[in-house]
Amino acid sequence: MSDLIELRDRIRVFTEERDWAKFHDPKSLILALVGEVGELSKLFQWLPADTAATRAHEDPLHTRAGEELADVLIYLVRLADILNIDLADAASRKLTSSSTRFPTTQFHGQAPDKT
Repeated sequence: MSDLIELRDRIRVFTEERDWAKFHDPKSLILALVGEVGELSKLFQWLPADTAATRAHEDPLHTRAGEELADVLIYLVRLADILNIDLADAASRKLTSSSTRFPTTQFHGQAPDKT
């Protein structure tokens, strides 16, 4: 059994024990997810880009970033559960598709052009 399935099941139990499923419609979960991504981004908002990764290894930023990433993951896994999407399979398929779309011969060390 995958770690994502075990996490999904723990989230289900947590939700059921509190009778919160009635609040977990896709729109509400997406808004909660966006809110948590906002809290994560707030931690890094004014850090210089060239030192952000180094500073993120130091507390208290390291601990806070872990907490916000956990919130993001929990809401993402719950949303995938509600939408009946196998998140690990969807991510694997997306990586396979992206490998074809962005071959290393064309994109090694180069970001795709967004224009």
